[in-house]
Amino acid sequence: MNEALCEWGMAGVTALHSRVAVLVIVDVLSFSTAVDVAVSRGATVHPFPFKEIEAAQRAASQLGAKLARPRAAAGGQFSLSPASLTTIRPGTRLILPSPNGSRLSFAAARTPNRVPVLTGCLRNASAVALAARALAGDQAIGIIPAGELWPDGGLRPAIEDQLGAGAILHYLGSACSPEAQLARDAYRAAGSDLTRMVRLSVSGRELVDAGYSGDVDLAVEEGVSDTAPLMVDGAYGRGPG
Repeated sequence: MNEALCEWGMAGVTALHSRVAVLVIVDVLSFSTAVDVAVSRGATVHPFPFKEIEAAQRAASQLGAKLARPRAAAGGQFSLSPASLTTIRPGTRLILPSPNGSRLSFAAARTPNRVPVLTGCLRNASAVALAARALAGDQAIGIIPAGELWPDGGLRPAIEDQLGAGAILHYLGSACSPEAQLARDAYRAAGSDLTRMVRLSVSGRELVDAGYSGDVDLAVEEGVSDTAPLMVDGAYGRGPG
């Protein structure tokens, strides 16, 4: 049976990429949820480093893709808000920058050994676990809760990402490192209180207070998606499963 490992953020990607057969990026609020919403509707999502606007615009032009706008400036256009992607059309290519999940996905896909990269959340935890097992065989699986960034650039562990990682680990049913076991057990302990915990987390309150309560509603819908977004040629599309 494969073993599941769990480490946070960019340092986690660096620590695990050479030790595992697949990496799973977990950014519940909101990158992974946004990718699930878009890919489940037939779109392709290109992660891109945050704030590199001119480079992102050039990439969008070269790919014939739409460039997601910042939430506050979207004006009805696609953005990191999962709610903005519920009407995305099949075949759409979307460049989706974000400071956490997108940045980690972009980096993980470019590690020297090029392990497969999935992204998972509460909506698709079971599907992502199934895909990860299929890709890894009996080798190790790395789960990366993205976390957030403090103003000084340091990692802020985010409970919604720990719970999302824990959900995937729960469905994996694999042997766990102590770090992975802690995330899995946190998800199991949350039970019916999970929605309240995510909504009242620092990230959840930030979104609700900014008027994006609908994004949190989408993020806490457990098990509603059978999509396992897999990175292929730099973009997330439907994976195995």
